Amino acid sequence: MVFFDLETTGTNITHDRIVEISFIKLMPDGSVVERSRRINPEMPIPAEATAIHHITDDDVAAEPTFRMVARSLAEYFSGCDFAGFNSNRFDLPLLDEEFKRAGVEFDFSDSRFIDVQTIYHKREPRTLVAAYRHYCGKNLDDAHSAAADTRATYEVLMAQLEHYDDLPNDVEKLSEYASQNRNVDFMGRLIYDENGCEIINFGKYKGKKAADVLRTDPGYYSWIMGGDFTNNTKMAFTRIKLRAKK
Repeated sequence: MVFFDLETTGTNITHDRIVEISFIKLMPDGSVVERSRRINPEMPIPAEATAIHHITDDDVAAEPTFRMVARSLAEYFSGCDFAGFNSNRFDLPLLDEEFKRAGVEFDFSDSRFIDVQTIYHKREPRTLVAAYRHYCGKNLDDAHSAAADTRATYEVLMAQLEHYDDLPNDVEKLSEYASQNRNVDFMGRLIYDENGCEIINFGKYKGKKAADVLRTDPGYYSWIMGGDFTNNTKMAFTRIKLRAKK
């Protein structure tokens, strides 16, 4: 299980870049590996982003680019499940985008994802700072540094498992509980219905079967491919389109 957090140049998943990644890897033998790495995003860090995580252009000028560390990260994350705070909607799809830009194929399809924020919002709808105070009884110093947020996320999940007797202490069941929907793609633009069919979850075709829409409105696929959607979402639509041709 890898607990991780990203600090970035902004919140646009398709355009913004990682400036820091921190993770805690729980090994099968119970040992723990904790690491942090700043990343040169190859673009200026906006002042509003620096105001949150306090990382400046000068701080990352001599750091490696994501392309330089992507392959070693992929190898280190291979075979892992992932946990984070708001990770299903932000950190995971942005990390996936960075891997693709670096030309490194990393397959998330066999991983389970536990979004600690989802558990918290189902129980106590607030922020990571409040969650840390509520479950761990401590103030989160140095909030919005990747290392502090990663450590807090790890401690919050451990405290949640202790706090709620009915919360499953099992990765697969916990991953299911921590999911808002049965997402096809990271962003939840496509979700599965009760029969396992991919359903469009946004826009004018929300609630419609994706295969039906792609068949009756050929221009919709072109719009998706040319739009401001993540590669992960585009690949999900492509798989459905290719499957319909068989």
